[in-house]
Amino acid sequence: MTTVVLTDVLSVPPGSSAEVVADGKIFAVFNVDGTFHVIDGICPHAGGPLGKGKLHGNTVTCPWHGWQFDVSTGQHCLNHRLCQIKYDARIEEGKVVVDIGD
Repeated sequence: MTTVVLTDVLSVPPGSSAEVVADGKIFAVFNVDGTFHVIDGICPHAGGPLGKGKLHGNTVTCPWHGWQFDVSTGQHCLNHRLCQIKYDARIEEGKVVVDIGD
């Protein structure tokens, strides 16, 4: 596994999100009431930036075409066959980090 530092905790206040490019991937980072969630940042519909979407509770809405995902699971809100890759986020020294790879 490779540990990837995504962003400072203070850069993503509660109720907000961020798009982060790291290690050749695009991540969507969400702060839901102080709990951080990270999913694949590219919407499967048309490649929209989920990290730039509107966050309401645990649901992010893609800014391009309105597809919605539960950021805590990666699950699409209407089609249960669609699920974004979810990364287990943790805080280390004030940074949001995830592990990727094998």
